[in-house]
Amino acid sequence: WIIGRMQTLGYIDQSMHDEAVAAPITAAYHGADIEVQAPYVAEMIRSELFDNYGENLYTEGLNVYTTLDSAMQTSANIALRNGLLAYSERHGYRGPEAHYDMDALSLDALSSKLKATATYAGLQPALVLETMNQEARVILSSGEEAWLPWTAMSWAQPFKTVNTKGPEPKQASDILTAGDMIRLQQSDDGLRLAQIPEVQGAFIALNPEDGGIRALTGGFSFYLNKFNRAVQAYRQPGSNIKPLLYSYALSHGYTPASVINDAPVVFHDVSLEANWRPENDNGTFGGPTRLREGLYRSRNLISIRLMRALGIKETREFILKFGFEPDKLPENLSLALGSADATPLQVATAYATLANGGFKISPYLIDRVTNIAGETLTQANPAVACANCPERQSEQPSESDSTTTPMETPLALTNAQGQPLAERLLDERTAYLIYDVMKDVIRRGTGRRALVLDRKDLAGKTGTTNEQKDAWFSGFNTQLSATAWVGYDQPTTLGRGEYGGSAALPVWIDFMSDTLNGMPESAPEMPEGITSALIDPESGQLAYPGQNDAIREIFKTEDVPSKVAQSPQQQKQAPTSEQLFR
Repeated sequence: WIIGRMQTLGYIDQSMHDEAVAAPITAAYHGADIEVQAPYVAEMIRSELFDNYGENLYTEGLNVYTTLDSAMQTSANIALRNGLLAYSERHGYRGPEAHYDMDALSLDALSSKLKATATYAGLQPALVLETMNQEARVILSSGEEAWLPWTAMSWAQPFKTVNTKGPEPKQASDILTAGDMIRLQQSDDGLRLAQIPEVQGAFIALNPEDGGIRALTGGFSFYLNKFNRAVQAYRQPGSNIKPLLYSYALSHGYTPASVINDAPVVFHDVSLEANWRPENDNGTFGGPTRLREGLYRSRNLISIRLMRALGIKETREFILKFGFEPDKLPENLSLALGSADATPLQVATAYATLANGGFKISPYLIDRVTNIAGETLTQANPAVACANCPERQSEQPSESDSTTTPMETPLALTNAQGQPLAERLLDERTAYLIYDVMKDVIRRGTGRRALVLDRKDLAGKTGTTNEQKDAWFSGFNTQLSATAWVGYDQPTTLGRGEYGGSAALPVWIDFMSDTLNGMPESAPEMPEGITSALIDPESGQLAYPGQNDAIREIFKTEDVPSKVAQSPQQQKQAPTSEQLFR
């Protein structure tokens, strides 16, 4: 009709008309191709832009450039989904999503129900047609039929509670029944029985230099539940907060070799409304313990005694500087064990400070926005760590005063490129010491699973809250800082054996395995004013001459121990209490 009107109005002649009518139709629907799945991020950006542009956001033809790395985002999506699916499998099969009467409904009717069921995070719906010994025949929403082998379903012991499962299945009929609507996951070995996890999680990776968000996912599937746990879920960080407490201690005269007693204690605190008897996770006590060991073993009583010695108010004010909210941090000793409320993004931001040498950064997603003509409307100019910028030379505290609070960077201070310099929260020597101590969390502590990455530049900390309601792992090198959190939306126990090192750390490892592959190691350089010495592992004092079990420790130069540990011979010669008080 249009071509005919064009001829009638004289725009084309008869030959052009005939040629156009005879031409094949090539028109098709055109839409933007999604290059990377980041729906939680997309909604964060839409919300932020709506605050600035209102309804014009949808009609102005804006182009938004983000800080995301598409490869990292894809790795984060896969790592979190796989981690949540693995947790779900460990605790047993919850049964089919629905069950249909195969005799009452035709196969066409069942297929229609199947096609109307959405796929979430790659878990496609399927209908069980029959079971036979250790196999099951299923039909997919595409109409294709498939057989599930025993290896695809043998994991499915019945779920009882998070701590108990039913008997191991012997045949397919112990798991599936004809008419069950189930979920299948495509794996390297083919289709595999799966289930949409009830547990949830979040993952964030940041550029510690300026806070640019490199990857973020706020749950198993945005299309299943749009609640963004990365920025909206306030959870207790547990032991993930301990490195901040230890950093405060290391900036106030403590050393990695300082000894604190890991022994039972009872506190009466009116803010806690009762006597408080804190314990370590395993219920044991280690006695006098060096700070380094206290952190990599995550000993609760050492953290509590440390915070008590440093001062509750002073320590809390220091931790607040890392980006937490005042009304979310308790004003009592329970803060030492991570009883604060924080979002995973806030925790990740705090760890970015540990990764960049001690500078406070702010996370951001939008690098710049341009209009339809390509003109820049907004351009991010975040504060940067820029540790080696010459403009920072005047901000370091005195090397001879280990208790000096790090000077804050003046807000007007910029580098040669005009970028504002981030506030310094830790002096460079304290930042190096806490990094070195946190490396031991992976080398010999609660994060040992990360040794599979075979890298020497990684540091981190696990975190688990009371009754295993929240599981965390946050870790970094100088180029990347990332946090993984796992828990239920309505806080409840994850179950026995589910800790930061078992529930959250595998997510972090999977992400880092992809992201760091082929990336050179990037550990901070040891700053001036740091030295090492051989010490006695029991007392933290200098090792006596010829001590076989001496270990090497690093210190700020002025904090090297002045006392030498007693040798076994000297200990035997020491007077007894009876001799002293005779």
